[in-house]
Amino acid sequence: MNRMPYRRLPAALAFAACLVSSTAVLVAADKPRDTTDARLRQILREDPLIDGHNDIPWQYRLRANDLGAIDLAGDTRTLKRPLSTDIPRLRRGGVGGVFWSVYVPVTLRGEAAVRATFEQIDVVHRLCAKHPDALELVRKADDIERIHRAGRIASLIGMEGGHSIDNSLGNLRKMHALGARYMSLTHAANTDWADAATDEPRARGLTAFGEDVVREMNRLGMLVDLSHVSKPTMLAAMTVSKAPVIFSHSSARALCDHPRNVDDETLRLLRENGGVIMINFFPGYLVPAHAAYAEKLRVERKRLQGIHGDNFSALDDGLAEWRQANPPPPNATLGDVADHLDHVLKVAGEDHVGLGSDFDGITYAPKGLEDVSCYPALFAELQRRRWTRDEMKKLAGRNILRVMHVAERVAQEQSAK
Repeated sequence: MNRMPYRRLPAALAFAACLVSSTAVLVAADKPRDTTDARLRQILREDPLIDGHNDIPWQYRLRANDLGAIDLAGDTRTLKRPLSTDIPRLRRGGVGGVFWSVYVPVTLRGEAAVRATFEQIDVVHRLCAKHPDALELVRKADDIERIHRAGRIASLIGMEGGHSIDNSLGNLRKMHALGARYMSLTHAANTDWADAATDEPRARGLTAFGEDVVREMNRLGMLVDLSHVSKPTMLAAMTVSKAPVIFSHSSARALCDHPRNVDDETLRLLRENGGVIMINFFPGYLVPAHAAYAEKLRVERKRLQGIHGDNFSALDDGLAEWRQANPPPPNATLGDVADHLDHVLKVAGEDHVGLGSDFDGITYAPKGLEDVSCYPALFAELQRRRWTRDEMKKLAGRNILRVMHVAERVAQEQSAK
């Protein structure tokens, strides 16, 4: 998740940007205009498209975790602060599964962070209970394909930041028992046992306890997420982990030199590890001009945090005002996301790439990928770039499903010892 102010893109503009592609590809009542549309529709129906990172639970937290404040079954573009996610658009986008992020800010530490994480996990449980015809909580990898075949959206829980467990393996186990299936080792700041990409190095990778965290995640069958961590932490985690790791929402550093991204050396090691990098849609991680803008915004955010503390609504309002006075450079595009996917395909290989949009955690998204209904437009672009059917199916969901199955197998093997 990239902590940024709310996206204030007019709803009509966002809808128009991807209406043609997403509707033409996925709406069953519409006749496909050509064989390309039919092939893409078939790909997205045969296998679940799984997004590795969506922050809609955070949007509920900004509204006191009141499920009535956001009607996920309605059109969330009509809200005062429009959102990128709702059930109708998830269906139009062909989405079969989502890792809902249960992010809590790094300004929360100790028991406050633990309590907030449990509250966010509870939000996901309540959303699934409120929308049983659309959402179902996932406990194991096999659930995803069963839920997809039933016409529902597989709902997974991803923890964002090791500060959520307050240095307690017991807390980690409790959160896993409630459905958490990955945890990023850090968010924007170091934990006591792992270094973040955007903080001053301290552990120089992982401490002994950090290694214990990774081993316990292996034992549980929980995916080790390396988005947000420093390169030494990435390398240390891949050395310790017996299961493939993931980057739930990161992009390629060769194309955009941001510390949140992953360089080619690490991508090649990821191939050896068997893991997956799920490409983030945030323009600040896609194109250099936006990376520079994102750094200025990070500095302003830090200043405002000193004023507002944990008043997150006031913080977001302040950042929105700053952004209005300091407009971003020309937006990134769907083609920039495709460039990052092409790069990972070339360097890491077809078995190691996925999608991790970061919708509703990012302020704005690339032109043509404004919301969750727009994934078919991305696949149409990849098909234009001569991605094969198998490559697109692996990107959509087969790769992350494979990693989940392997992680579960590693957990079973360790339990048998």
